[in-house]
Amino acid sequence: MKYVVSEAAALMARDFVRAYLELDENGISKENLSYPVHSTYLDSDGLKLFHETVNGNKNRYKLRIRFYDDDPNSPLFLEIKKRCDNSIFKQRCTIKRAGVADVLEGRVPAQTNVLSRDPKQLRALDDFTRLCLQHRFVPKGHVAYLREAWISAHDNSVRVTIDRAVRFDAEPRARFSTKMNAPVSVFGNMVVLELKFTGRFPMWFNELVRSLNIMQRSAAKYADGITLFGEENLRTVCRNRISPMNIVKSNLPEAIFKEAV
Repeated sequence: MKYVVSEAAALMARDFVRAYLELDENGISKENLSYPVHSTYLDSDGLKLFHETVNGNKNRYKLRIRFYDDDPNSPLFLEIKKRCDNSIFKQRCTIKRAGVADVLEGRVPAQTNVLSRDPKQLRALDDFTRLCLQHRFVPKGHVAYLREAWISAHDNSVRVTIDRAVRFDAEPRARFSTKMNAPVSVFGNMVVLELKFTGRFPMWFNELVRSLNIMQRSAAKYADGITLFGEENLRTVCRNRISPMNIVKSNLPEAIFKEAV
């Protein structure tokens, strides 16, 4: 359940949810209670996954590789996010950065580069590499934002996230760097509020939505980012592996970039 709201509404949501949830430890002592999130999204040269989202396919998925900093010793998180009708499912596997080249070639990396032997994670790794090989998925876009997350005290069954400063940039290489060259601000000064749950629906979600007087809507960071960045701009950058700075700023209003800073 996603909502695009003002900063004032986001602060009201924070005050509301803190009565039910705890702040994610990653946001403790951080400015705005938020931590940076970076994801490299994979897609085909024809942007198959982007078009499935834009067309509103009920059964679709996304492939992304998530990271949080530039430390070469920090892990990467391979994620498959699936939508089946109105349900969302996510698979995740943790690997060393040294193993990502194998993954992008559709090969399971050496065991020394896989950081978990959990069966669910290994299944996610198999599925991720299979999809990369089958559809020739490669890096296409870099999505970054600042996340404020609230979670249930004893498990992760209820989670509320508040994502600010959502940016998108072309990413034709597997750099996994937090630096962005010519990012566009996907939602401007607005904030993405998402209500997530597993199992029983929390009735207080309804009360929160009513109190904020907000309407549910789509907020696809990758797809909306490409739409704003320009599909042809993205194709040109990825095809020629040039810096986005060389092409995008000549084709988009300067205000889009000012908002992204």
